[in-house]
Amino acid sequence: MTKKELKEFLDLKAGQYEHLDFIQEDPILIPHAFVAKEDIEISGFLTAAIAWGQRKTIINNARELMELMDDRPHAFLMTMQDGDLDRFTNFVHRTFNGVDCQFFISRLSKLYKDGRGLEGSLGLAVEKHGTGEGISRFKEELFQGHFQTRSLKHMADPLRGSSAKRINMYLRWMIRSNDKGVDFGLWKNISPAQLSIPLDVHTGNVARSLKLLKRRQNDWKAVEELDGILRRFDKRDPVKYDFALFGLGVNEDWDY
Repeated sequence: MTKKELKEFLDLKAGQYEHLDFIQEDPILIPHAFVAKEDIEISGFLTAAIAWGQRKTIINNARELMELMDDRPHAFLMTMQDGDLDRFTNFVHRTFNGVDCQFFISRLSKLYKDGRGLEGSLGLAVEKHGTGEGISRFKEELFQGHFQTRSLKHMADPLRGSSAKRINMYLRWMIRSNDKGVDFGLWKNISPAQLSIPLDVHTGNVARSLKLLKRRQNDWKAVEELDGILRRFDKRDPVKYDFALFGLGVNEDWDY
C-alpha cells in the first residue's frame, strides 16, 4: 500500500473498531459502569493497573475490586481508614496481589483526600511534560514513603524503557473524546495530540506487518517511533489508530 492507501485503510479500521460494541469485551467496560467523574477515573486507573492477560479475567477481577470498594470507589477512598485495607488482603490478579492492591488503594486515597486526584497528579504531569516524562514523574510521586519493592513493577516508567502500555491506555480513556461512546474525554486540559500509543504485542506485531514500525522490541523507543508515524496520519488524534491496530490483531488475525 502507498502511504495514502495505508492511512485510508487505518482510518477505516479505526472507525470500525471504535464502536460501542468494543466496550463489551474490553476492560474499559468497568469504568463505563459509573457516571461520576471521580468514580470513572478511579475505577479506570485500577482496572488499567491489572490489565494484562485474558480480557475476560481482567474484567472479572476488576469487577471484584470494585465490589470490595462497595461499588463506590470515590466515596470509599474519601472515607477510608487504615483498617479498611484489610478487605483487599486476598485480592489477586496474576502477580498483582493483596500487598500491591493495598498500596495502590492507599496512595489513591491520599491523592483524593489531598484534593488533587488523578487528574491533578497524573494528568497535570502529562500536560506539563508529555506522556513519557509525565508518567515517570507521576510514578515518582506515587512511590513516596513506605512501600514494598515488589509493587514498583506494577507501575511502568517510560524513562526506564517501558512501553507503559497500561498507563497509556488509561490516558487514552481519560483524554480522547467520548463522541463515539468508548473513551471518556474527562481531562479537558490535555490534547489528544499529546497521547502515546498503548503498545503491546498485538499493536506492535500489526504495526510491523504494515511497515509502520521497524524496532523489534516493544519498549519506549518503539512507542516513540510509532507515535511519529501515526502523528503524520492524524496529528490531532494519533491514538485513534490504537483501535485499528488492536482490532486487526485480535479480531482479524493480523497478529503474527
